[in-house]
Amino acid sequence: MALTLRDVDRFEAARPRLEAIAYRLLGSASEAEDAVQETFLRWQGSDVERIEVPEAWLTKVLTNLCLNQLTSARARRETYVGQWLPEPLLGGDPMLGPADTAEQRESVSYAVLVLLERLSPNERAVYVLREAFDYSHREIADILDLTEAASQQIFHRAKKHVAAGKARTEIDEAAARRIVEEFLAAATSGQTEPLVRLLTQDATSIGDGGGKVPARARAFEGALAVATFLRGLFKPSKAKRALVGGSPEVYASTANGEPAVVVVLDGRVIGVMCLEVTAEGVAAVRSQVNPDKLERATRHWSATDHGEPLLDAVF
Repeated sequence: MALTLRDVDRFEAARPRLEAIAYRLLGSASEAEDAVQETFLRWQGSDVERIEVPEAWLTKVLTNLCLNQLTSARARRETYVGQWLPEPLLGGDPMLGPADTAEQRESVSYAVLVLLERLSPNERAVYVLREAFDYSHREIADILDLTEAASQQIFHRAKKHVAAGKARTEIDEAAARRIVEEFLAAATSGQTEPLVRLLTQDATSIGDGGGKVPARARAFEGALAVATFLRGLFKPSKAKRALVGGSPEVYASTANGEPAVVVVLDGRVIGVMCLEVTAEGVAAVRSQVNPDKLERATRHWSATDHGEPLLDAVF
């Protein structure tokens, strides 16, 4: 049956929520958009008038599409060049979804998205639907064809895995900017000591270049190793300028609710460095430099006001 304008409007009203769910499940904005579009095609090909609760129907279809995608994604990531990190979303991106509660904000943080990669597809789905979107276990059971008791057990198991990470500190935009400013001042000082003081003793640094941009295959571990790497990374050189094609600017921002260093060249985002902050200091530095995973960030960047750069011509 052909969709009416009302049917299309009903789907479009649900699109932001569907995209936010899909992004949390997949860790990829582009794949989330594809999953939502496929959900629309299923909606278009269904007998809409016989669907009693459109929101539940759409969520079920989308979630199961994402579960199939997660299963195939695991196989693809085994052959991924270097480390795999989620696609970052800059502050204000609607795909970040609801942020009314601490649980909702944490569920989309870069740190948690990385931890979610350790979960099975079902664990990830239950955690996201319950923690970020407040679905009841009865609703989740219907979506995933589980029993309510199984949903509860899976959720507790998933939450335990996520909680095994460091206790993250919630910060507002003003605090995030101060952290980035202090971080950049230390990174460009030419010394390791200022950085070591900002980092936790067991800090890590990891980058995702996707085989298209040079990035170390293994993480740097320990405050001194991370500080030494960052000191070298922010040291200007002709080789770095040649590699990126110019002299980029560096801005303070947020990505997935965490303080972020955004590197921009000629209006194009070429790097997003997310800082995981705990009460003890910066526990992880995760850098996304794979150009395929920065296209949405670039579109969002060009459409928003981002102020003046903290650093001009960083390299």
